[in-house]
Amino acid sequence: MFVKNYFFGIVVGLCALFALAMKATVYQAEPPKSTPKTDETAFANYWFGGKAEISSYDLQQAQYGALNPGEAVLVFVTEDFRTDTQVKSESEQSRQKATPVLKLNAIKRFNTGVYDYSLYTSVFTPINRTLFPQTLKVSFTAQDWCGQTFTQLNARNSGFQLTGRSYFENEVVEDYSIEKALLEDEIWTRLRLNPSELPTGKIKLIPSVSIARLRKQKMEALPATATLTDYAGKKFTGKMLKTYTIQYADERQLAIVFEGAFPHQIVGWEDTYTSRGKALTTRAVLKKSLQSDYWNKNAPQFAPLRDSLRLR
Repeated sequence: MFVKNYFFGIVVGLCALFALAMKATVYQAEPPKSTPKTDETAFANYWFGGKAEISSYDLQQAQYGALNPGEAVLVFVTEDFRTDTQVKSESEQSRQKATPVLKLNAIKRFNTGVYDYSLYTSVFTPINRTLFPQTLKVSFTAQDWCGQTFTQLNARNSGFQLTGRSYFENEVVEDYSIEKALLEDEIWTRLRLNPSELPTGKIKLIPSVSIARLRKQKMEALPATATLTDYAGKKFTGKMLKTYTIQYADERQLAIVFEGAFPHQIVGWEDTYTSRGKALTTRAVLKKSLQSDYWNKNAPQFAPLRDSLRLR
């Protein structure tokens, strides 16, 4: 009973001891004298219960000057992640160089006229922000009928190292550094861990890899203004809804709507920007959400679980 009630605290403590002892990474921070209290039992039961959270969304995605029908899926799950090589730890030998992360796999699929797009983003954010203040890695792939692209951001002392490969001539090979700043892609994981720690006011932010891909923009830290407010609209439903809004200087605005109480379920989002001279708003609205050990359900008899998520 003691272990169950204090599981999260034990995990964080062991993580800290291992990281300090092994000097697992050069971008590890010194722990402060005190840390905010967390509802450890609820956190452990939800995120360390051996299941992932899978949520499906109806999607209207802005692209080519129009709103295009599609579907989004967000998969949140915890796993041990190596801080030296920045890959999943899959052996007992490598666990001493790993830290628990909240991983997000965000999948967006939508049609643009006759052909279709598939965007897949993975984000790896350490649960122990005291020792690991940066998200360690973001990887992204895009596929459409023209070709495919790959982009990866890896945490370094001074910021992030970007690696990109593309079908398109002007961006066939990209390798450069980006100054240290918060990633828009990690807002989604940090929101689930502790939304009260999200920055507000004037900030610098590295835009989402997927949006940079659609808008054909270079990845770099940009000035933005962030606010955290009560949700006042009617398009999204849920309990004690909050909105985290990011306003960029180029008039792009992202608003993520989520439940104020743990586990801070994301009920939808709106992303407004110019596409072919038109100001359009991408919108995703939650359809269904469930917890599942989906990695154990990859046989044909589990296909009806897709119906439970109302997946197409």
